[in-house]
Amino acid sequence: MPALVVPWPDDLDIPKPEPLEAEKDVRFAETDQNPLDVPPDAIVVAVSDELALGFPADEARFPARDEFIDRFEALSTIEELGDDQDNIAQLAARARADEDLLGQMLRTYGYYDAQVTRTVGGIRPGEGEASEEPKVRFDIVPGVRYRFGTIDLGNLGQAPDYQSLRAAFGIQAGDPVSSDAIVREQSDLDHALGETGYPFATIAEPELLIDHERTEGDLVMPVSPNGKYVFAGVESNLPDFLSGKHLGTIARFDTGDVYKRSLELDLRRAVIATGLVSSAVVTPRAVKPPQGELPGEVVLDVEMSKAKLRTIAGAIGYGSEEGFRVQASWEHRNFFPPEGAIRLRGIAGTQEQLAGITFRRNNFGGRDRILSIDAYASTVDSPAFNARTVAFHATYERTSTLLFQKPLSWSVGLEAVATGERPPAVNGVVQPRQTFFVGAIPLYVLIDTSDNLLDPTEGFRLGGRLSPEVSRSNGAESFYLRSQVDASYYQRINDRVVMAGRTRLGTIPGTALDNIAPSRRLYAGGGGSVRGYGFREIGPRDVAGEPSGGRSLVEFSLEARIRTGFFDGALSVVPFVDAGSISSRTTPDFDEIKFGAGVGIRYHTGFGPIRVDVGVPLNPGPGDNPVAVYVSLGQAF
Repeated sequence: MPALVVPWPDDLDIPKPEPLEAEKDVRFAETDQNPLDVPPDAIVVAVSDELALGFPADEARFPARDEFIDRFEALSTIEELGDDQDNIAQLAARARADEDLLGQMLRTYGYYDAQVTRTVGGIRPGEGEASEEPKVRFDIVPGVRYRFGTIDLGNLGQAPDYQSLRAAFGIQAGDPVSSDAIVREQSDLDHALGETGYPFATIAEPELLIDHERTEGDLVMPVSPNGKYVFAGVESNLPDFLSGKHLGTIARFDTGDVYKRSLELDLRRAVIATGLVSSAVVTPRAVKPPQGELPGEVVLDVEMSKAKLRTIAGAIGYGSEEGFRVQASWEHRNFFPPEGAIRLRGIAGTQEQLAGITFRRNNFGGRDRILSIDAYASTVDSPAFNARTVAFHATYERTSTLLFQKPLSWSVGLEAVATGERPPAVNGVVQPRQTFFVGAIPLYVLIDTSDNLLDPTEGFRLGGRLSPEVSRSNGAESFYLRSQVDASYYQRINDRVVMAGRTRLGTIPGTALDNIAPSRRLYAGGGGSVRGYGFREIGPRDVAGEPSGGRSLVEFSLEARIRTGFFDGALSVVPFVDAGSISSRTTPDFDEIKFGAGVGIRYHTGFGPIRVDVGVPLNPGPGDNPVAVYVSLGQAF
């Protein structure tokens, strides 16, 4: 490239710049003040091998020290360094970031004049040589903690409930400044507004104005209550599908009740829980404004989209004691609106065949109350009996669901059963069949304090069944009472182990054993009873050596549910031991108690654990298999 030469302009005349005059309103900061000194008696707290914090020895000067340290440890960039990354260069770079972090945190706690002194490698910037072991120390001189000055909450004073609402916002003038407190109290005020009748209240973003001369912060947070309201009903966008009147019956409020945001959200969850909609949006709408001290009225508009209403389901299974089993069903969940479902089902298996139809009305007469009417015909060929049955059941109940677990569940029902039953065939010889006509009024109640429906870890369950029954067979009429009590208890030992225990007691007083249909007697054995034994295989035997059932029952179970580290902690190992006894008398005689033990695994999914148990009988009888396997969803109890 050719050289480029530009001659210097010798005759260039540059005028001398004129000094600017100082503006009269400008004040310059004083620079001759001494910085805050780090106290020699500071308390040094080691956060890690590479990091330490120094605080004033007088704890009253920084009372939130422990909380501050935990918070800083969670946010520190130095703490993110691995053991092989602790060189002086990386520490120095991250120390600057942590110094800024400490300044922000100190302002969060109200210390706006604080000083943070950084020391890296045993020296301060610009002093000497670094120590052999890279370390970072921050010495904190918090200074004066600012306090709240004036507090402006906008139009909150216009609310009829001003005193209680102001009490919900727990910041007063003179309190120490805290950004966390502002966020927390804003949430509390918003909750109080939503729970005391203000569906349209708004809270603007808070502003904190710091006055360094007064060492105070003035808080401005405009609040607009926008009127107090009561509920005036529910309206649906699909009145022929789920009407507003029906939605009003499942809401947990009545017309005229003070509006609560939690009840609005609860209604949305209840609509989703019907299983009939794919989405639901609940919006409050004012239909009458407040007038004076009288509250306005608000209607909840429910905007829904229909879900698929028909379901075809099937299952195929095999049990070592029950044989093969194929089950299928078809269901329409809103065949008779609102929430009137119809279900056809069938079972084909080694021991059982069934065909049935069920009508179910959810939320009938109240929230989570279900009316069920079921009719079916079945044959059962079990080791205990052979039965051909036609039955009609009607039940009205209040039960727990996966979305709404309830502390109290109950049911009352009516049963009409016609069944022809006989003992199992012996050496190909078929016994005569006996016909029973049974009428019953089954009652059930359950108290549940456990923390989970499918996988409880704490609490207890106590349930009772009572069924007065009348039975007619061969011209003889008998009255008796079938009763059963179930209790279970769950205790978390630590983060990995839960101990669970269960007991069951049952009795049928009122008549002799022969007057009770074999299918309605008490039995034990199986995956939900004494594991290691076949289904209904425990108890008195007839002359052919087959289980004949009894009039009293007692069972006990104990297991340890131990979480492992496999599959990211989703796998548990469960050793267990069970015991049970059946007696032909109305009180247990414990003449023969069967014990079973084994081990199971649980794979915990988002909807509950999948259970696989392998049990062995500890004192087996002549017909008991050496091992039994059980598979199901949920814990054994």
